[in-house]
Amino acid sequence: MNWKLLRSEYLFREPWLTVRRDTCETPSGVLVPEYYVLEYPDWVNAMAVTEDGKVLLVRQYRQAVGKVLLEIPGGVMDPEDESPEIAMRRELLEETGYEFKDMHFLGVVSPNPSTHTNTVHMYLATGGKKIQEQQLDFNEEIEVEAVTIAETEALLKRNEFLQSLHSTCLFYGLMKWKELEGA
Repeated sequence: MNWKLLRSEYLFREPWLTVRRDTCETPSGVLVPEYYVLEYPDWVNAMAVTEDGKVLLVRQYRQAVGKVLLEIPGGVMDPEDESPEIAMRRELLEETGYEFKDMHFLGVVSPNPSTHTNTVHMYLATGGKKIQEQQLDFNEEIEVEAVTIAETEALLKRNEFLQSLHSTCLFYGLMKWKELEGA
């Protein structure tokens, strides 16, 4: 079922977005002359739980949808990050000021396998302790909120998280949390 790549041309290249146009041929010989692919670096996100059992959520403005959203911490893997876990620990510290004792890997998902080249590495971070103030990028304004596990579940049930990759991580994170707690 794999397609044969006949030609590839970059239309736009920037650090945060690269657009490529591929010409492909299917196994049955059908020519696909314009297939557009978005290249992004891999991303990381985490359900982050503090020492006292609170889930850290972040609120920030998202220009594409024009809204302030409730989300979980996460971001882009930088080229100098040696692993997704290191990237996640960096993002947690930058966005929340918290350091976490344990990182439980939850899996990898694709934002959109039909058009995106990247993946998202998901974690449950536990044992969080605030050790510093936030270190945000010049264009970031992030409010951190701490809620209970029950409140997190209620927020999910009410569909309060617009970001699907964050909802996915929270579902996996809650399952892992219950497993660790022996529930």
